[in-house]
Amino acid sequence: MAHALIIGGGVAGPVAAMALRRAGLDATVYEAVPAGAGPSGSFLTLFANGLSALRAIGADEPVRAVSCAADTVESYSETGRLLGRRPMSGSGEAGLSPRTVPRAVLCRVLREEAARRGIRVEQGKRLVGLTTRSHGRMVASFADGTHAEGSLVIGADGIRSRVRALLDPASPPPRHTGQFTVSGRTGPRTTVDGAEPAPPRTFRMYYGRGGFFGCTTAPDGSTFWFANVPGPELPRAVLAAATPDGWRRRVGEVFAADDTPAAAIVAATGDDVVGVNCYDLPSTPVWHDERTVLIGDAAHATAPNAAQGASLAIEDGVVLARCLRDLPGTGRAFEGYERLRRERVERVVALSASLARRRPVTAEERRARDAEVERRLARPGRPVRDWLTGYRIDWAAPVH
Repeated sequence: MAHALIIGGGVAGPVAAMALRRAGLDATVYEAVPAGAGPSGSFLTLFANGLSALRAIGADEPVRAVSCAADTVESYSETGRLLGRRPMSGSGEAGLSPRTVPRAVLCRVLREEAARRGIRVEQGKRLVGLTTRSHGRMVASFADGTHAEGSLVIGADGIRSRVRALLDPASPPPRHTGQFTVSGRTGPRTTVDGAEPAPPRTFRMYYGRGGFFGCTTAPDGSTFWFANVPGPELPRAVLAAATPDGWRRRVGEVFAADDTPAAAIVAATGDDVVGVNCYDLPSTPVWHDERTVLIGDAAHATAPNAAQGASLAIEDGVVLARCLRDLPGTGRAFEGYERLRRERVERVVALSASLARRRPVTAEERRARDAEVERRLARPGRPVRDWLTGYRIDWAAPVH
């Protein structure tokens, strides 16, 4: 039986392993981060397309159990004026309302579900090299001096992918998108002016003077929030020295002049705060060779503005498994996977980049923006499914 070495145990890696198992193929997942490590403040949202892909391999229920749903999105100006509300994409389909979950929790649950299905997951395994034996077998070398051998390698190791660098040393580096993102979570039963920051099952989005802010309230009364703020790339030393208090002050200042609860929500947050530079990969020239292939952020990292990075990674893992199931030879399977995925993911990356604000907007620009948001949200018959979140994978359909 073919055995895949999956490098990366975040979102894409465990999903790919579970999809391969369902397709009758074996895999081991190797994650660089040791067990028990990882950030706590960052969170993400899975939309209907990602949840549907998880459902295709029977892996949606464990994720649903640790996440909270939202059906509605409300948009506000910096003055606190409601610009409009609408159903969130996918919320009209049973079981596919968008789910919000801490990133570390999602990765842990996916690894645990993979292990429950008999898939070996090894942590603390940082890849340093790949070699091909004379008989075509692949050997992965890790920083701890150990090695692993398999018939193919799947690079699911994120935006700074070591697999991508080994596959194509000339591959372009990630591009800074002109913003940084800070996310956090308040404690349970947090209120602002005596009320929850957002109603149940609702995302509130604030178009501020100096940035974009979004929040949703979990069933326990805690609030997940994020802020996208335009600005130059922050040096690594600045990020390393940043503290939760520093991030709270920095983000609070961005939204202090707005007549919205954004600054108060940030001030009510404890140490569960994470800030990062935002990057993307507009196009990766080489996705695969005969034995190695890239999935998830290793192939097509997207800025956070469209909130699609995790969902695309899940789609990748399921589509790749179908191709390996149905097409003869890894080379043909990887070609089929790229054919099915490249156009879609590059379109999403471009969309997300277009939503990134790279500078503060003027008062005139804010008025024009608010008017456009109102017009867009007031259009009758707005579809719940669209090309972005309406994407569905038919597991049973053969790949030709």
